[in-house]
Amino acid sequence: MTATTDGSTGAPPPRAAAASETDTDTPAAAGAHEAAVRATLRATDFLLSRQDPEGWWKGDLETNVTMDAEDLLLRQFLGIRDERTTRAAALFIRGEQREDGTWATFHGGPGELSTTIEAYVALRLAGDAPDAPHMAKAAAWIRARGGIAAARVFTRIWLALFGWWKWEDLPELPPELIWLPSWMPLNIYDFGCWARQTIVPLSIVSAKRPVRPAPFPLDELHTDPARPVPPRPPAPAASWDGAFQRLDKGLHVLRRAVPKRLRRAAMNTAARWIVERQENDGCWGGIQPPAVYSIIALHLLGYDLRHPVMREGLASLDRFAVWREDGARMIEACQSPVWDTCLATIALADAGLPADHPRLVKAVDWMLGEEVVRRGDWAVRRPELPPGGWAFEFHNDNYPDIDDTAEVVLALRRVRHPEPARVERAIGRGVRWTLGMQSRNGAWGAFDVDNTSPFPNRLPFCDFGEVIDPPSADVTAHVVEMLAVEGLAHDPRTRRGIEWLLAEQEPDGSWFGRWGVNYIYGTGSVVPALVAAGLPAAHPAIRRAVTWLESVQNDDGGWGEDLRSYRHAAQWRGRGASTASQTAWALMALLAAGERDSRAVERGVAWLVATQREDGSWDEPYFTGTGFPWDFSINYHLYRQVFPLTALGRYLHGEPFHGKRPGKPLAVAKGS
Repeated sequence: MTATTDGSTGAPPPRAAAASETDTDTPAAAGAHEAAVRATLRATDFLLSRQDPEGWWKGDLETNVTMDAEDLLLRQFLGIRDERTTRAAALFIRGEQREDGTWATFHGGPGELSTTIEAYVALRLAGDAPDAPHMAKAAAWIRARGGIAAARVFTRIWLALFGWWKWEDLPELPPELIWLPSWMPLNIYDFGCWARQTIVPLSIVSAKRPVRPAPFPLDELHTDPARPVPPRPPAPAASWDGAFQRLDKGLHVLRRAVPKRLRRAAMNTAARWIVERQENDGCWGGIQPPAVYSIIALHLLGYDLRHPVMREGLASLDRFAVWREDGARMIEACQSPVWDTCLATIALADAGLPADHPRLVKAVDWMLGEEVVRRGDWAVRRPELPPGGWAFEFHNDNYPDIDDTAEVVLALRRVRHPEPARVERAIGRGVRWTLGMQSRNGAWGAFDVDNTSPFPNRLPFCDFGEVIDPPSADVTAHVVEMLAVEGLAHDPRTRRGIEWLLAEQEPDGSWFGRWGVNYIYGTGSVVPALVAAGLPAAHPAIRRAVTWLESVQNDDGGWGEDLRSYRHAAQWRGRGASTASQTAWALMALLAAGERDSRAVERGVAWLVATQREDGSWDEPYFTGTGFPWDFSINYHLYRQVFPLTALGRYLHGEPFHGKRPGKPLAVAKGS
């Protein structure tokens, strides 16, 4: 075993050997087809059984224990922590601890310092003694890696709320930021929407610097309790990092000089901005972190916990809780019903479910009701653009996203709805909005236009994950595919997107995946889009992608990629244990490229068939979704169902929208 540079042990899995024609575990072509039909029927049945009566699907969205730890810390800060919630959260957090005493941010990943600190503090709140073996092991590991002083800023903010860290030893975040005009560098709209929603409330918290009495000390998490803040060498004066360090020092000095009336006015403006963006369900942006910080900020400004804004905000956080059969309680960072529903609709339609099947019609009815028809923050950069898109969550009218909108349109196009004019109007609005959100370089980001400023990532405050939203290959590919299906493949705007994608291809033939792991996701998104837009399967870019996918196929016939490819692409690109979702992405690319009868496709389909469980589902403990590359990873529990079904359906019936499908239609699954 060798040590990787991120501190974990273990080497990447060996490169897959070329498939031998003498493999005995691959069924003959006819048998493989029948096995795929049976697997598709079982998977169809399973997915239909998971549909809500209202028409939507939603799988659990699993991240890491910082969500659970911070939920307990919030409740401690507000004075509302109760025994039942604490016990259930602690049960989940303990269950996620690794043998070395740490907590990771993804299944099979290395221990992560800030995550381990927050989990440790949460268990202390739950009553776990610091000298208990599991706690002592965690504390020793934390100290060995620099202690609290080496943790990310967000972790130290949580500790500062209880006096476990000094506010003056944190980067300054002035609330006056809210007043910077949108043309000025470092205004709030230079940040990605998720960062923007977090920074605005945290600017209030930073200005207020609250401290609640700590229920216990945390000396055991410092390398030297007598000097918890070791000196750090300054960045080179001529570098950007050095410039932003000096800016932060200046803001610390300025803090003492800002007139109280001015600061109070800035905080009130920030509070109005927060309240205006609260969703109908009480949450903010449909994601947990901004909701947590918004509740703290408003509470510090005098909002009572019984105030409607606070009451509904706290109630929304309870809806992020997933209670398990063993009594453990997991907190979702977000919920994904629109995304899950459009992907499930695509999977079922491509698997052969009739286009007018009542379940698909019900799903379309629900998706039509979720269309966002009001302006959100995106309109700051596109004030003349009419609204018309879809968000990721149940309630998120401020932040529809381009990826969901593209996939929803692709899902709507697969269903024969009894009100076609209504569907056409929604599709028209979605296409118009998506085209209007194209960035200058011809590509698309997830939420905003040209959200590419280099400055936000330089701030000392922003040391965790992505804080901007530049265009990505996977989102751009989904848009290009959608525009091609809408008959716009030759539109100049679509062609610019195609040109950008071709320029972004890696030398080995793959594409980087921003919102899924990683090069397999990017490649699995781009190849079907390019083919749908008219590139022939013989195009050099398509052939390079096929060659790369074949080269990284695992010996077992599946595909997998570890999240470490975001940090160490040379060792981990396209490499990892086989998973159902990543195998499906690779198959979707190969099938689009005309490789249906290839050995690689045959082996990949065989792997999906062989690993399917009796109930028609697949198991997938590995994290194949991405919030922030490397820093925040996601296990979408429905990915393991929708993508394999989509791949199997396309294997049996051919590519959707590419003329008449070959082969016999799939019979309707039983119980549907």
